[in-house]
Amino acid sequence: MPRKTHHVVPNPDGGWDLKKGGGERAIKHFDTKQDAVDHGREVSRNQESEFVVHKKDGSIQNPDSHGNDPMPPKDKK
Repeated sequence: MPRKTHHVVPNPDGGWDLKKGGGERAIKHFDTKQDAVDHGREVSRNQESEFVVHKKDGSIQNPDSHGNDPMPPKDKK
């Protein structure tokens, strides 16, 4: 079963986008990264998906799992 993901990524025209993993179009656009992260984390919690925040250069800053974690900590099985 493929895992669901949501990503906060920089928009080439400025600002930040929240995208579904594998999606081309943004779910929502934000002026600030913090607003995108706050909204994206809520969406990820509601949909129990992996939440991935990217840096301005596109590299991954920090992933956060809200369900279906493929590598849960040994004490959380």
